[in-house]
Amino acid sequence: MKFAQSISRLGTESAFTVLARAGRLQAQGSDIINLGIGQPDFPTPAHIVEAGAKALRDGHHGYTPAGGLPALREAVAADLHRRHDVTVDPGRVIVVPGGKPTMFYAMLLFGEAGAEIVYPDPGFPIYRSAIEFTGATAVPYALPEATGFAFSAEDVLSKITPATRLLILNSPGNPTGGVTPRAEIDKLVAGLADHPEVVILSDEIYSQMLHGGRDHVSLLQYPEIADRVIMLDGWSKTYAMTGWRLGYAVWPEPCADPVTRLCINDHSCVNASAQHAGIAALTGPQDAVAEMRAAFERRASAACDALNALPGIRCAQPAGAFYLFPNIEGTGMTSADAQDRFLEQAGVATIAGTAFGAAGEGFVRLSAAASQDDIERAIGKIAEVLQR
Repeated sequence: MKFAQSISRLGTESAFTVLARAGRLQAQGSDIINLGIGQPDFPTPAHIVEAGAKALRDGHHGYTPAGGLPALREAVAADLHRRHDVTVDPGRVIVVPGGKPTMFYAMLLFGEAGAEIVYPDPGFPIYRSAIEFTGATAVPYALPEATGFAFSAEDVLSKITPATRLLILNSPGNPTGGVTPRAEIDKLVAGLADHPEVVILSDEIYSQMLHGGRDHVSLLQYPEIADRVIMLDGWSKTYAMTGWRLGYAVWPEPCADPVTRLCINDHSCVNASAQHAGIAALTGPQDAVAEMRAAFERRASAACDALNALPGIRCAQPAGAFYLFPNIEGTGMTSADAQDRFLEQAGVATIAGTAFGAAGEGFVRLSAAASQDDIERAIGKIAEVLQR
């Protein structure tokens, strides 16, 4: 078979590769604790599950509009007004199966040979994968450990050239748990005035998972750039709905039609019952969201303290999301070595920092979305490996 050359440029997400390895070890009888994948250990709240089941019982078995049910798009717009005090036209909201389609569509709209797309490193691996798939040049900017993995506006702006089409931001961030302060975002937005041709993809999937009383800063809150912001969010993390495959983005008005056509060509529409569940999630009680956020913050804080007590490891306290990104350079291991040793010798699945970019060398990612007991037991088993 002769594959298209572009397929060779397509990367992957190592969390699923490690998950498969962990699954094989479990099948062979090993005791494996999975801190590799970012999946909440909470069930989807009951009223959301019931809404999805009711939709099926009521006969919602057919196609929906490609961009999502009108009632769901209106619920998204109302939720954004409630949380961010912004007014969004529901026609600019496009519902897709998860967060990744929005990333892919943004790269397809703006990426091609000769174009540049600026992205965070370390960052979610699909950013670079999708950029390179389109033939565009992936241009990384740094998220330094010394700043709590927040970006520097000056550094990001320095990466923009006449070839730059798209800038990707992610705060709170995966894999680091870093949150960029409002003052730095203000500086970035002010600097972007000099680059009116650059579109911004703001990945805000962890927008309701901030620690220490921090408030989320949405790029939609800046009217001077709102007409060129693609704001990505969804239900997977906030409502423990990873398997429902439900996400959305607010697109600039000129993008709405081409993105809808991409949806029609790609997946036709998101399944109807999941969309009805999404309406219930946004319009129903939010108690579970607050409970999960508080639990993830407690777990991440305790895990960070425990990791800092291990020889050769230091861990910055995450400011958001549910990840820890400890520095393991003091152990003498590379990121890949640590990932393999922790899995094979400790039975703990983690992700090598290099899965998130070259700047991830010397780090591993752990998820605090697992149970408190599993996290404590996992760090204890890692400690045993480091003491050998």
